[in-house]
Amino acid sequence: MLQFIKNTFLHPLQEFIHDSRAIGIILLLSTTISLTLANMGGGSSYIHFWEFHFDNTTNHHTHFGILSLPNSPLVIINDFLMAFFFFLAGMEIKREILQGELASFKKSILPIVAAVGGMIIPAILYIQFNRNGIYVKGWAIPTATDIAFTLGVASLLGKRVPVALKIFITALAIIDDLGAIIVIALFYGGSIKLLYLLGCAIIAGTLLLLKRFQVKFGLIHFILGFILWYCMFNSGIHATVAGVVFALFIPVDKLSSFELKLHAPVYFLIMPIFALANTAIVFPENGLSALSNTLSWGIIAGLVLGKPLGICGACYVLVKKKIAQLPNDTNWYQMIGASILAGIGFTMSIFIATLAFSSIEEQNISKISVLVASFAAMIIGFVWLRLSKK
Repeated sequence: MLQFIKNTFLHPLQEFIHDSRAIGIILLLSTTISLTLANMGGGSSYIHFWEFHFDNTTNHHTHFGILSLPNSPLVIINDFLMAFFFFLAGMEIKREILQGELASFKKSILPIVAAVGGMIIPAILYIQFNRNGIYVKGWAIPTATDIAFTLGVASLLGKRVPVALKIFITALAIIDDLGAIIVIALFYGGSIKLLYLLGCAIIAGTLLLLKRFQVKFGLIHFILGFILWYCMFNSGIHATVAGVVFALFIPVDKLSSFELKLHAPVYFLIMPIFALANTAIVFPENGLSALSNTLSWGIIAGLVLGKPLGICGACYVLVKKKIAQLPNDTNWYQMIGASILAGIGFTMSIFIATLAFSSIEEQNISKISVLVASFAAMIIGFVWLRLSKK
């Protein structure tokens, strides 16, 4: 009986979880459910559930005794649960830099420069649309690439996307995540509170000492990690940055183990909850005409046009100057297709939208624009690569 259960349920579930397409499918399903619930009868109750403030104020912080903690389910998700996503991203970045595709200049130069180009050009395009407007602070929204969706679509194309090109996309998306983390830390925090920032520095210093004295990684480290998050949450720097900082102190020999343990809960629990909470958007009554503003145009142009222009432009310069070469078995047609897929912003773009604007209306326009642009990049990139020869 036990063997029957394993063969019938557990093995297929494990295969699904480790399928690169599964994350994209789950996120797409979560988004569809959330949009449906928000726009059907009683949708306001669904939205209110996520935005409900525990102490009836509009602040992000509520006080429990001497503690200052998140004040709504949405803040718990975006500031606390997403710290685990950033922790996982931080470990992936560290592993790639030390042991993977970013471990040498020859391997890393192409995806690093491509990722930078893929962030700069979308930001420039967005700023051109919003140079003198009130929306200029959303410039970072179209700079992000969603690794789950991008690799998921690439996997659907089989051999039309060479293995080396998938590795390039992965490395590019990881550098893109690092860029987004730096942008969030520098530009999308609140007013800095030096006392809590000092607390972050003390915790980081303590973790460094534990590492130097080779104290076995265990419970004390995780307790310090949670204290680090608390100090970061109250410091004015976005709390999710604590996840990346903590990842820097994970021993190299434990990176793969921790990544494996966090993969399922992050991508199949935290990320679907993030999608449910952050896409609880009421469609405007005037439909897509509500997107006829510079905020939407900047986001859509940045993701759909800026991403492939920035990535391919950077790659072309490096290849032309013979500083780097295209991934094995990859031609320029396939590179263009991959760079179009990199315009799928979704998770990080939506996340940045919640930080860039305080107005719910502006957040919703931004999120809808991200969804429209990501869907367009997904379809165009898929069709483009589907028409390529195997």
